[in-house]
Amino acid sequence: MPLPDRLFCAEQINIPPELPDILKNFSKAAIRTQPMDLLAWSAAYFNALSKGECLPVKDRLEYNDNTQNLDPSLTPGLLKILHKQLSSRKTCSREDLQTKWKGLSLSPNQLDTLLSLGGFDSEIDWIEFFALGCSALGGTLLSSMKFACEILTNDEEGGAARIPFDTFVQIYTFLARLDGDVPQEHIDIFLNSLKPQVELQHGMIKPGNFSHWEDMDFKSGATANTDQE
Repeated sequence: MPLPDRLFCAEQINIPPELPDILKNFSKAAIRTQPMDLLAWSAAYFNALSKGECLPVKDRLEYNDNTQNLDPSLTPGLLKILHKQLSSRKTCSREDLQTKWKGLSLSPNQLDTLLSLGGFDSEIDWIEFFALGCSALGGTLLSSMKFACEILTNDEEGGAARIPFDTFVQIYTFLARLDGDVPQEHIDIFLNSLKPQVELQHGMIKPGNFSHWEDMDFKSGATANTDQE
């Protein structure tokens, strides 16, 4: 068997000095994120890395049932990734959202459902889409708002999960009006009831401020029914 034209030894192979750290960080990110489609996620990861964009990586390992689902749906951790990637501007393009969604191996059927519910065109108001994402996670309007607080908060995990009241009002009002069964008077009563606590918290609100409304049977169907069959 003829020998190759050139022989290489270890000393002749140039390994970029940054490669070990890149591979180490990639491996840790993949373990933490647990992507359903590793190849699709890897492409999204390195594409974002090359452009200096927010990486499609979860903050922590998230236990959910998506590992057994061939058509995985949204989780709090994945919605948080999307928010980090797309919230820098008030709107995002439909194409950009679809690309980021695909990179996380999420169900295209669920995305179509959310886009249809919101009546979005080519440009998507991000906070409204985010609200629908929270709605897909929650069983009631208030549980959706709890997810919004937990995803958007800058508090440490397990903390109060505070967010600006203005953001809370925007998300809550959008979902309540989308539902159609919550009268404006009810919306106003609910929001006004929170203001004394919000003022004491320097314009911030946390789930503990409104969780008691669930016990008062304040429920709404303003949720995105996106369960996959």
